[in-house]
Formats: sequence, structure tokens, C-alpha cells
Amino acid sequence: MRKVSRSLPAPAGLGIEVIGVPEGSAVELDLRLESVVEGVLVTGTVEAELKGECVRCLEPIEQELETDFQELYYYPEADNRFGGSSTEADDEDEEASRLEGDLFDLEPVLRDAVVLALPLQPVCQDDCLGLCSECGARLTDDPDHHHDAVDPRWAALQGLSALASEAGSEDSGTRAGAAENQEK
Repeated sequence: MRKVSRSLPAPAGLGIEVIGVPEGSAVELDLRLESVVEGVLVTGTVEAELKGECVRCLEPIEQELETDFQELYYYPEADNRFGGSSTEADDEDEEASRLEGDLFDLEPVLRDAVVLALPLQPVCQDDCLGLCSECGARLTDDPDHHHDAVDPRWAALQGLSALASEAGSEDSGTRAGAAENQEK
């Protein structure tokens, strides 16, 4: 067993559309390499800085990511040692990680671990209200923000409301005159 710590530059495309590890930024790896019968078992932790944007208000986000991973890298001669393999095993072996001499490719395993640990809907704060759909103002900055807009489905009735209020003022004058006529 051997423990290894490395700081490496992040490869390109280590993330999703809204958040990820910037290319070239430091990725800290703490690895434990164990020799087993089939190959080398790699267990590790990855730490990296994430940059992205809030999906609600589009403000920049910076977060720290720490996640664990584990992968078994097979010796190339492992199939021959255990009596060959069947066609089903051949299909699985094409996806299996293989040692190439004393080297193994950690990037696919690292990419899977980091991308699966990313938040799907990153937000700048848990109670982020997002943006106003009318003007684009950030609602968290002004929670009392609103627009006096009429739903277009009710626009035709708004005209009736204006007519009713005008008619109401005329009716009150007519009613006062009718009341005077009844008194006489």
C-alpha cells in the first residue's frame, strides 16, 4: 500500500454548463494505492474550487468541492491468470480500467467523481428569489419589487371597470335628484 498526494491542473471540461472546475486550476488529490490480486485498487479524495453562476439570478458562484472515488485498475494479464474470460466478461472488460505498465489513467474516474458531485441547480444562497420576469431586477436585493401589470386575460374587463366608476358618479348625482323629487 502506498499513499500519494498530488496537486494537478484541472483538465478541460470538468463540469456542467452552469458550474465546474476552471481549466488549469489546482486539483488536490489524496490517493491510496493498494496492490490486490486483480490489480491496483485506487481510493482517493479530490478537492477543487468550483466556479459558475446561480441558476436563479445569474450571480457568480465560487464553492469548494470535496468528493471521494474508488477504482480498480486491472493487470493486463489478469484474464490469462484466472482461466480466460467469456463473451460477457469481454464486454465488461472493454469498460474496465487497465494498468499500462506501472501507469493508470485517472482522468475518466476523476471526471466521473467530480461531475456526479456537482450541484445540478447551483444557487448563490438557499433563499435566492431569482430575477424579475418583467424587468430582470434581482429580487433578493429588493424583496418588495413588483409591477402593476394587468393580466392580459382581464384587460377587456378593465375597460368595464373604468366605465362603471364613471357611471357610478353619474348615478349618485341622479339618485340625489331622484331623492329630492320624492320629497316634493
